[in-house]
Amino acid sequence: MSEAQQNNPLHGKTLEMILNHLVAFYGWKKMGESISIKCFTDNPSVKSSLKFLRKTPWARKKVESLYLETIKQ
Repeated sequence: MSEAQQNNPLHGKTLEMILNHLVAFYGWKKMGESISIKCFTDNPSVKSSLKFLRKTPWARKKVESLYLETIKQ
């Protein structure tokens, strides 16, 4: 394993795993308040959120940042 990946907390985590963790930790309502995107506030689902996040790099980055905050707690 390369040195860069050893220290990367996102290594080996899929976007679906990250999203499921956040939904379990915060719930959709709190996630929608933390990251104001429609797929979290208007009829949210994992499938629709994954579809949006895979196409939208800025939103994915915000979700990954929120995930990193939760695993530090």
